[in-house]
Amino acid sequence: MCGIIGIVGKNPVNQLLYDGLLVLQHRGQDAAGIVTCDGNTFNMHKNNGLVKDVFQTRHMRSLVGNAGIAHVRYPTAGSSSAAEAQPFYVNSPFGIVLGHNGNLTNSEQLKSEMFRQDLRHINTTSDSEVLLNVLAHEIEKTSRNALLNTDMAFDAVAGVHRRCKGAYAVVAMIANFGLLAFRDPHGIRPLVIGKQDSDKGVEYIVASESVALDVLGFKLMRDVAPGEAIFIDMDGNLFSRQCAEAPKLTSCIFEYVYLARPDSVIDGVSVYQTRLDMGVSLAEKIKREWSDKQIDVVIPIPDTSRPSALQLGIALNLDYREGFIKNRYIGRTFIMPGQALRKKSVRQKLNPIGIEFKGKNVLLVDDSIVRGTTSQQIVQMARDAGANKVYFASAAPPVRFPNVYGIDMPSREELLATGRTDEEICQEIGADALIYQDLEALKQSITKSNPHLTSFDSSCFDGVYVTGDVDAAYLNRIEAARSDVNKKQRPPNSSTQLDLNLLSTDMVGAD
Repeated sequence: MCGIIGIVGKNPVNQLLYDGLLVLQHRGQDAAGIVTCDGNTFNMHKNNGLVKDVFQTRHMRSLVGNAGIAHVRYPTAGSSSAAEAQPFYVNSPFGIVLGHNGNLTNSEQLKSEMFRQDLRHINTTSDSEVLLNVLAHEIEKTSRNALLNTDMAFDAVAGVHRRCKGAYAVVAMIANFGLLAFRDPHGIRPLVIGKQDSDKGVEYIVASESVALDVLGFKLMRDVAPGEAIFIDMDGNLFSRQCAEAPKLTSCIFEYVYLARPDSVIDGVSVYQTRLDMGVSLAEKIKREWSDKQIDVVIPIPDTSRPSALQLGIALNLDYREGFIKNRYIGRTFIMPGQALRKKSVRQKLNPIGIEFKGKNVLLVDDSIVRGTTSQQIVQMARDAGANKVYFASAAPPVRFPNVYGIDMPSREELLATGRTDEEICQEIGADALIYQDLEALKQSITKSNPHLTSFDSSCFDGVYVTGDVDAAYLNRIEAARSDVNKKQRPPNSSTQLDLNLLSTDMVGAD
C-alpha cells in the first residue's frame, strides 16, 4: 500500500504535492518523496519518515517546477531502506522518474530479463525500480532514439502490460515531455484523475484516492480504467488510450474495508457508504445467529470501524458508544515490523473509558482481524475495564491468505485465521463470542453503490489470485521474505542510503 500523486499545473506544484502527500499519509508511513520537473531538470527530495519530517523549508525551495510527482511508501517488496524511497529515477532514454503503488508478482523474472536482455542494472531490491526500468526499456524500443510522442508513450505502456504481472498504479514524469500515469489491466490498485481551472489554464492531477483531489481543490473527473494510460503534456493537454488487450476491473476489496480513507470514492463507490452498509449486513447476521445473546452496547475499535459499528448499532437498536480513546501519534499496528513492537504499540495507541465497559455486555466491532495482536489485547482491555461479557464482530471475513498485490499482510503462519475455526479464533483472542462478515455480503455492500463493479481481488479472504500467476512456490517465497524474522535481518536504513547527487547532474535539490 502506497500513495501516489502526479500534477501538471500552470504554477509551481511543490506545495500541492506536499499537501497531497499529507492527505495520503495513511497509505504509507515508511518514506516520502517529491520530484518536480523544471524544463530538462528533475528536482528531487526523498527519505524515510513521515511527510512532515522528510520535507523542510530548504527542501521545498529547491523543488521548483510546474509539474511533478510524489509518493508515500511502506515496504511490501524489498527492504525499508531510505535507498528504496520513491520516486525512482533513470537517465535513459529520456530521463524518467516513477512512483508506484502495488506489487509485481514476476519481479524476479523481470530482473533476470533486465540483466540478460535489456542490459539494465537494478540497484535495489524494490520491484518499483524494476517497473521503472521496464517502462524505460519499452520507451526506448518504441521511440528508437527519435523525438518522443504520445503514441510512443502509449505503445510503451502496452509493452509494460505485456511484461509485468501483478498490481500497479503508476505516475511517471518524462523530462521536458509530460506526465504519464497508468493502471494495471485488472485495476487492482486505485487511481483517479481530476482537474481544476486556474487563471492561466487547466491543471490536472492523478492520485491514489479522490480525497487528495478534494483537499487540493481539484474536481474528480473519473477513475483511470484498468489498463488505461493517461498522458498530460507540459502544456496541459490531456490524452488517454486503452493499452491492455483484455482489461477487467477487479478492484482490491480491502481498500473498502480498511486501506482507503472513508471520504474517498474508488471506482464509483463511496468508501464511507460501503462501510455503513457493511454494518447493516453484519447486523443482519447477528440477528440470525446471536438471538440468544444480550448485548448492552456497541463499541468500535477506532478509527476505520466506526461507520460499520454505528450502522450496526442502529440496525440492532443498541446504544453506540466510544469506548476507546486513540493516541493519534502511534502508527498502524499491522504494518509495524515486529510482533513485540506491535504488542507494545496497541497499549500505547488505545485506552479504554471505564464507565462504558463496567458491568456491561459489550460488542466490540473492528474492520478486520489480521494477526489478532490488536484484537486480543483490546478484548483484555475491555475485561480489565470491568466488562461482563466481551463479544467481538469483524466487519470483514477471516483473513486466511497473504496479499501479494501491495498490502503487507504476513505469512500464513502469522495470520490468526489460517488453519483455525471461528471458535478457535474466538478462544485465541479471548472473546466470549466472535462473528465474521460473510464475503458475499461484503461484496454486496460495495456493488450496491456501483452495480457495474462485479469482480474483486479478495485474495486475502478466499485465496483466489486474479492475475493467475500466483502458486504455492511463489507464496512460500514471499512469505519467507515478509516474515518478522527476515525483516529483523534487513540492513539498517543508514547503511544503504544513496546520494542522489551522484546519479545525475540533472538531479538537484536532493540530500
